[in-house]
Amino acid sequence: MGTNSQSQAGIIWLKIALIYLLVGIGIGIGMGAKQNFALAPVHAHVNLLGWATMALAGLIYSVYPHAAQTTLAKLHFWLINLALPVMLIALSCVMLGMLQAAPVLAIAEIFVAAGVLAFAANVFLNLKKA
Repeated sequence: MGTNSQSQAGIIWLKIALIYLLVGIGIGIGMGAKQNFALAPVHAHVNLLGWATMALAGLIYSVYPHAAQTTLAKLHFWLINLALPVMLIALSCVMLGMLQAAPVLAIAEIFVAAGVLAFAANVFLNLKKA
């Protein structure tokens, strides 16, 4: 892949992060308006894993575009982007009393954690001192 595609990885991560920021703000406004904070853990996970973690990944992949082109980066991308929405929906269900969603939540959490581990491995293996 050329230089143009390398710079695109960070941009994609940042745009996805911004979607999570908007969702997180929406959840927060909704909770405040209803004075019902049952989804506070979902709000926190949307903002921390969705917005903050993805934005940082996007910035790191922008500064170190070679790290964005690795197999670990691709694994990181697909694990997080497929598992996090499932995790957030399942967590919402559990927080609203639908405990039958707990096994789905547990499996999604494992996949999200695997994505974070892939990111950590990628950073340690591919970000070197100049």
